[in-house]
Amino acid sequence: MFGKKEEPEVSNGMDRRRPSNVEAINQQYSRSVSNAGLTGASALTVRQSIVPIALVTLLFFLWGFAYGLLDVLNAKFQNSLGITAARAGGLQGAYFGAYLIGPPTYSGWVVRKFGYRWTFITGLCIYGVGALMFWPSAVKRSFGGFCGSLFIVGSGLSTLETSANPFIATCGPPRHSEFRLELSQSFQAVGSVMAPLLASRVFFKNTDPQDLSSVQWTYLGIAAFVFLLAVVFYFSPIPEVTDADMALQAEQTSGLTGYVDKPMRKQYKLFFGVAAQFCYVGAQVGVASQFIKYSVESAGISDAAGSDRYAIAQGLFAIGRFFAAGCMMYIKPRWILMFFMTMIMIFIAASMGAWGEGGVAVLSIVLFFESCIFPTIFTLSIRGLGRHTKRGSSWIVASVSGGALFPSITGLVADHKNYHIAMVIPLIGFLVAFAFPIYLNTLYARELDGFRETNIGYRDEDGVVGDAGYEERRASIMHAEKGFGEKGILHEEKGVYSHSS
Repeated sequence: MFGKKEEPEVSNGMDRRRPSNVEAINQQYSRSVSNAGLTGASALTVRQSIVPIALVTLLFFLWGFAYGLLDVLNAKFQNSLGITAARAGGLQGAYFGAYLIGPPTYSGWVVRKFGYRWTFITGLCIYGVGALMFWPSAVKRSFGGFCGSLFIVGSGLSTLETSANPFIATCGPPRHSEFRLELSQSFQAVGSVMAPLLASRVFFKNTDPQDLSSVQWTYLGIAAFVFLLAVVFYFSPIPEVTDADMALQAEQTSGLTGYVDKPMRKQYKLFFGVAAQFCYVGAQVGVASQFIKYSVESAGISDAAGSDRYAIAQGLFAIGRFFAAGCMMYIKPRWILMFFMTMIMIFIAASMGAWGEGGVAVLSIVLFFESCIFPTIFTLSIRGLGRHTKRGSSWIVASVSGGALFPSITGLVADHKNYHIAMVIPLIGFLVAFAFPIYLNTLYARELDGFRETNIGYRDEDGVVGDAGYEERRASIMHAEKGFGEKGILHEEKGVYSHSS
């Protein structure tokens, strides 16, 4: 799609001067960078990546908070305007439909043409405009205006995800890619849990359900905040990891991973990942959208009590992400994905036959195991894409649009049958996603494990592995050893460095 010409060719960057990771840090305030050029950021160390990762993790938390608040504001809007459940499905279609349009087109083009910094800023500004649009929608009490505003907000958030997810995954040693994204998205989950609790107990306490003035001012506050955040990111230290950097990193690890550069049309793992993510996100949103009604039907409780149960389930979702992030320090992510998807399949099937509070508990456990799926599918899908990393990432973000399809179908089945039987729709989505870890563990184990075993970004006696200075020093050692005979023989393969006496 857009921005294809911004990808480096196979030979681009490999035959030109390579900057060091120190240069990448020194240039992190640069306002523009060529996606086809090397920056030295392919070998950033943990220490060098901490500050930019922390900044973007803060962004994850803040937009998770804003997104959680958005759910409450949307509910107040629906109650005030008397929007039916069927029309509410249109609201989800407007929001998630933006994910289908933005990442493969303008969002993906911006991240490849101008880099991560300007994509962060663009996404925040679009988000802010969408939040401002709620003011006239509230004044006119317009459902169409509300849908349009949600579409713009979805466009902004999809643009943010087009940049934030691949940035976290690629900024730092490649062996910890899954851990970094899982941990960062854990804070997003915390923000999403905190926002509704604060909204109900602080922002909208003792307010008239028909009065939209508090909603208008809250949206205005969100807009002002995200515009301020855009200014902060303009001045923040954000090193640019280009597609040329990722191509170089893939070449350096080829001895461990078996990497061979392929055209985009042959990136089969990516295509399966996009399909799996589409079905998974659709199923996840389908469960979340019907959770409260399922709880009312299952346990015979009120909507308010069902909302409390959903808050607990969201808390389990956040805990699950931190738990999965910790596990990824010791267990291969492809195994974690397989285990969590297996548990989802077991408990979503059990929820169709369980009633009472037990049924609510079973569905809550589904949310716990959903926690790690999106970031893990994302990082495993872009492993080994090399020069196609940014474009492939935008396709996976676009697959979030599955959230526009599954909830409406789930609601339709619930209207004709019941909410327990309706869980068969998310079950089908999860089944497709479940095939992805089976595929990975069967056909891509060596490649995925190779990235986890590489020492790029780590320091040894010769410097930082994978850095330009490191290879120069290794070359000088090899030259010296040739002069001194067989004192030490340096064995070097692509992506594998070792000494023997």
